[in-house]
Amino acid sequence: MRMVFGLVLIVGVALAGAAVWMVQGYVKQAQLNVAREQAMRLKLGELVDVYVVNKPMAYGTPITKEDVELATFPVKSLAPGAYVDEAALFPGDYAQPRYVTVQMEKMEPILGFKVTEPGADIGLTSRLTKGKRAFAIKVDVASGVSGFVQPGDKVDVYWTGSTQSNTGDFTQLIETAVNVVAIDQAANSDRGTTATIARTVTVEATPQQVARLAQAQATGRLALSLVGTGDETVVDAVEVDSAALLGIQAPVAPAVVEQARQCSVKTRRGAEVVDIPIPCTN
Repeated sequence: MRMVFGLVLIVGVALAGAAVWMVQGYVKQAQLNVAREQAMRLKLGELVDVYVVNKPMAYGTPITKEDVELATFPVKSLAPGAYVDEAALFPGDYAQPRYVTVQMEKMEPILGFKVTEPGADIGLTSRLTKGKRAFAIKVDVASGVSGFVQPGDKVDVYWTGSTQSNTGDFTQLIETAVNVVAIDQAANSDRGTTATIARTVTVEATPQQVARLAQAQATGRLALSLVGTGDETVVDAVEVDSAALLGIQAPVAPAVVEQARQCSVKTRRGAEVVDIPIPCTN
């Protein structure tokens, strides 16, 4: 009997020790999880609920309350213009909806520049920056970068022509990194899988740039060069003529060698006239 009692006591102590060990492991793991969560919260900073679209939204699509939901984002990672208040996104009775101006993917935050004001025009005028104007440039398959220019891209504009002071054509960079707002009659920036050969590319420019582009288009040929995404390189003045292109150097006029002056005086010796050299006085 005493042996049974001792065996039960040993088993009980072992089970109690195992239970204590398990509890300690659980508490330690819980403390680690809390520490990780606190470190993550410190890293993320302040969090805020913002409105996102719950499905892909194409250009020109009206936004309804069924198309949005709230999602939590770190404040420091949000771009300006995010909507955190339903009354701001859907003001009043929302009789005139907002329209999508830039394609959005599922769970993408809704920003002010990606949607119109309620009832605002979805056309080109709503896409122009304040103080800018739209100007259409005539292009073909070559000058339009084979149709790979899309709304939202940036392009450099080159002019080729001749002037009264030049004997032949030359090419000059006249505008850099101008924003493309439309291709033909389409202002949609959604990119397809195939290139579209456009006849006109509409760019956003200041009135001064519009005047330069209009003069250039009237006096020569314009060509576009696509600027890479995120490329902020400052381009210096670029001008190339045929001679520079082919490496032709202008002929150098031969140097004129001034010969030493020789002075003389003529004198007659009988029937013979003789030249006698003398020092030049001037």
